[in-house]
Amino acid sequence: MTSRISAVTMPKWGMTMTEGKVTRWLVAEGGTVRPGMDVAEIETTKITNVLEGAAEGVVRRLVVSEGTSAAVGSVIAVVAALDVTDAEIATFLSEHAASTDDDGDDAAAGPASRLLAAGPHTLNVLSLGSGSATPVIFLHGFGGDLNSWLFNQPAIAGSQPTYALDLPGHGQSSASYGKGSARALSEAVIALMDALAIPRAHLVGHSMGGAIALLLAIGHASRVASVTGVAPGGLGPELNRAFIDGFIAADRRKSMQDALGLLFARPDAVSRTMVDESLGFKRQDGVTEGLKTIAAANFTPDGQKSGLRELLPGIKVPVQIIWGREDQVIPVAQAANLPPAIAVTVLDGAGHMPHMEKPADANRLIADFIGLHG
Repeated sequence: MTSRISAVTMPKWGMTMTEGKVTRWLVAEGGTVRPGMDVAEIETTKITNVLEGAAEGVVRRLVVSEGTSAAVGSVIAVVAALDVTDAEIATFLSEHAASTDDDGDDAAAGPASRLLAAGPHTLNVLSLGSGSATPVIFLHGFGGDLNSWLFNQPAIAGSQPTYALDLPGHGQSSASYGKGSARALSEAVIALMDALAIPRAHLVGHSMGGAIALLLAIGHASRVASVTGVAPGGLGPELNRAFIDGFIAADRRKSMQDALGLLFARPDAVSRTMVDESLGFKRQDGVTEGLKTIAAANFTPDGQKSGLRELLPGIKVPVQIIWGREDQVIPVAQAANLPPAIAVTVLDGAGHMPHMEKPADANRLIADFIGLHG
């Protein structure tokens, strides 16, 4: 019976997510869905994201109404063939509810990050996945933290070990950023790899993290299996300083909301929790001064310190670039005219955070590229 019935469940995006809110259904009861089709907008503690369907069939019941929250793993809709009876669906829902109650606490609980000594640094690291495949290391951008990858790391960790870290001066890591340049921060990544006995890794870096990944591919090529740069820094001088300056100066919800809104094609996707977490980070002792140091080392008064573009032809490591067409922080035009060996994908409907705004697309690109360069 149940092989003809499928549940659309509340996803678990990131290690701390225990529930989500259905803000909008993108399908209606009686409509047909297919794998990969957008079915609902789900509000998380970070942003509102789109949930894709996994099965083909007819939407027989929308279990959770718009504006309602549900626990991770609970059924929010039922997809089934037209000849499945209402009684069968009711039994399916009852059985699924019972199984969720049995392991609900385990399903909601997530892995915890840990502090790791790495050379002169104490780095906050989240490890997911296992196996003998080449590990993947995720590097966030300016002002971010390892939770920037909450939609991506779990997806990639299904096939290999992965590590997301708070860069020095960010998140829960130590303020051991030296002069704060991308090159200085890149040495923290090497220290982490040494501490974890990782001889070689795939690097996935966003914005400033993308610049760090490219610098490592140039200066430590033997340690880098591939680079995926997500709207990477350093490829041109243009930069919207309103984000950098606004994030550094923000000390109230409104000003932080305005700064974070610049990261997304849809500014209203930024959640109140994301704003509060960013303000909490900013209010830690020494954080604002640290961000000013890092900003001064990487950005000019009008833009960013570039120079990586000229070095790209000499990179021997496989590189791909992913960019959001509506990026308001670093213009997507910087993805043009790169060396032919560098694969470039521009995602519509995404801004400076395409890995969060279009995670399914970004994850497919990352996984395919890593698989190609194993």
